[in-house]
Amino acid sequence: MSFTIENIAPIVNAKWSGQTDSMPIDHISIDSRSMQNGPTTLFFALSGANNDAHSYIEELIKKGVRNFVVTHIPKKAQDKANFLQVENTLDALQQFAAYYRGLFDFPVIGITGSNGKTIVKEWLNFLLSPDYHIIRSPKSYNSQVGVPLSVISINEKHNLGIFEAGISTINEMAKLENIIKPTLGILTNIGSAHDEGFSSLVEKIKEKLKLFSHVKVLIYNKNPSVDPFINSNIQTFSWSFTDKSADVFITEKTIAENTFLQLQTGKTDFEIEIPFSDDASVENTIQCLMVLLHLEYDLKTIRERIALLYPVEMRLKVKNGIHNSTLIDDSYSSDFQSLKIALDFLESQKHHKKKTLILSDIFQSGLSNDELYSRVSQLVVSNKINRIIGVGETISEFKNQFSHCITFKNTDDFITAFDSLSFGNETILIKGARAFEFEKIVALLEEKTHETVLEINLNAISHNLNFYKSKLKPTTKLMVMVKAFGYGNGGFEIAKLLSHHKVDYLGVAFADEGIALKTAGIELPIMVLNPETTSFAAIIQHHLEPEIYSLKGLKAFLKIAEQKQLHHYPIHIKIDTGMHRLGFEAETIADLTATLKENKFVHVKSILSHMATSDDTEHVDFANAQINLFEKLSSQLMQELHIKPILHLLNTSGISNYPQAQYDMVRLGIGLYGVSNDAEETKHLENVGTLKSVISQTRTIQAGESVGYGRRFCAVKETKIATIPIGYADGISRHWGNGLGYVMIKNKKAMIVGSICMDMLMVDITEIDCNEGNEVIIFGKEPSVSLIAEKLETIPYEILTSISQRVKRVFYRE
Repeated sequence: MSFTIENIAPIVNAKWSGQTDSMPIDHISIDSRSMQNGPTTLFFALSGANNDAHSYIEELIKKGVRNFVVTHIPKKAQDKANFLQVENTLDALQQFAAYYRGLFDFPVIGITGSNGKTIVKEWLNFLLSPDYHIIRSPKSYNSQVGVPLSVISINEKHNLGIFEAGISTINEMAKLENIIKPTLGILTNIGSAHDEGFSSLVEKIKEKLKLFSHVKVLIYNKNPSVDPFINSNIQTFSWSFTDKSADVFITEKTIAENTFLQLQTGKTDFEIEIPFSDDASVENTIQCLMVLLHLEYDLKTIRERIALLYPVEMRLKVKNGIHNSTLIDDSYSSDFQSLKIALDFLESQKHHKKKTLILSDIFQSGLSNDELYSRVSQLVVSNKINRIIGVGETISEFKNQFSHCITFKNTDDFITAFDSLSFGNETILIKGARAFEFEKIVALLEEKTHETVLEINLNAISHNLNFYKSKLKPTTKLMVMVKAFGYGNGGFEIAKLLSHHKVDYLGVAFADEGIALKTAGIELPIMVLNPETTSFAAIIQHHLEPEIYSLKGLKAFLKIAEQKQLHHYPIHIKIDTGMHRLGFEAETIADLTATLKENKFVHVKSILSHMATSDDTEHVDFANAQINLFEKLSSQLMQELHIKPILHLLNTSGISNYPQAQYDMVRLGIGLYGVSNDAEETKHLENVGTLKSVISQTRTIQAGESVGYGRRFCAVKETKIATIPIGYADGISRHWGNGLGYVMIKNKKAMIVGSICMDMLMVDITEIDCNEGNEVIIFGKEPSVSLIAEKLETIPYEILTSISQRVKRVFYRE
């Protein structure tokens, strides 16, 4: 990319103002937190329902960024940088991407559909990379923002593009089509994803087909629901299992874990073996196979390459590593664009100051090796990586481009030398191309635990956070509760993500939770809601902020504050408005104000209370009475103490049900984790935690035989049983057993039989085709924690917070 501000202004219909319009631009950014931002970055200040990047411009200028696309220039930033002023910054980003795409003339494959887009893209990249220099969407960058950023990464060496396009409602696809300009189209599976954005299936199909308005050929699974809406001027290359009028008619048979496809093309018949048996993988493989047929690859090459297809891991995973290290597992691809994304993720999730990058040779950059590894070196420097371990012959040749670098010719050499390498108290990004089998390195570095894991979807947390932020006034601050180990999901990792999103406060129950976060490097202010007087000294030492709810507690804290000669130390005053749990009652307000008046040791940072019935619409009068009492008592405190603290009353349910009482801040709790008491609201939230295990053993029992302690289950017929290594010591209630609860295996319900044991439970798999080692879902989308709570006559909080610390947490980002 070689542009100047002067070049870009007319492309995006912008008015320029600033220091110089001849400033060179070689990097486009929308993320104020990226450590790759610099003097030659052009930052697009995107504005959305929940966030406005204009508020970060001053901070970016301090970090050295000098070029911005904005809708308005912040007053304090005037004359400090170059500004391109436009009506809409997202439109401007898309206009620039469309212009940039037009500078290149080579085939581009455009992929859309409800499911399978990213898999098909990655597999096509693998299948075609021996013959092309491919530019493709990194990860699943398929949105209104992701597509422009993907296309802007094209360079002069690329001769094939593969881009995916995802939409959630109408009037989106035409914009993406104008940016991608595909010449070959692939329509993958049409399913129920994002149905809520469309009035009907027909509307959804019509919108998706807009991506193919100008393609030369469209590849798709022939479907009577789709056929009527395909432009008759577009040539199609269709396939089907059922419709013999398709260009390629396919029959299949499955043997063990492989599938054999018999293809009839009208010209020839042939068979191909593919290394999958599940329906989704078979369909995605066929889409790729159709591309190879369209490009007239010979049958021998098709068979050889298809046989090498592999499961694609589309997620960046955070795992516990050996010797108190943290791993970020991105061990399935190595290209320049995804490296940039992974390094940003490393920065957002680092647990330790020391950062190590284990990196394989980088493929398909479209750059010469000299230029490529020069750019990689710049990335490493800008992201402040402390140590590089390179694996591969090419990166070994460029070892001198990096400081603190050791290289190995291949993965086996690394493994041989592993015991001589020192790992510990660091965050390690493992980033390797598939051919290097970096999963072997992950296995060496990962802390060994049993096979049950709680997977935490960081994208879902971000989504849920933004959903609740959209309900707030622009001036309302946000405290997020991370107490009880992040409601069982993991404290530090979620706190780090919330820091990344720049929430205003974190809330914990006890001092030790806050101390652990501060010790781990969390810099956000942390409020301790239930501090014990014995913890006050530690609270002060670690710069935590206590909630004070009694005169006894206040006087104890003031005594320590005086001893330590503190000045205006922040405290939070809790008043009881009806919860009758903790807090100053109305009759104690006079004593409270008398104690605080003229006191210079502490500063009342906020006044808060807690609602007892914010989730129950049958108690609206009681809730309003709490709000009114909070208004009265907080006003009395502010007037008598001459202060203007932050006022906050609402919890998750209160945010939705009592928006008039937002005051200065709200406290988001279980809603962040995808749980709401309102069924309609739940539809807008994403599942955060999925508890998974595996089948340890299967057996068949006969009628009359029993399972588990106490013979609580006796078979009435021949029954196939699977044992799962998770039990009540892991947090699964014993009441969930013996026919009440179930798990999911291969998308089918498997009822729990017999008593749940300390470390195991057993399920009926008579009607499920599964084997030892197959994955088991304990809870997630189904069964949800809300459903389990309902059946057990408890609340989702108890289900989530009961999951034992011995269950490994794996954090990932799609």
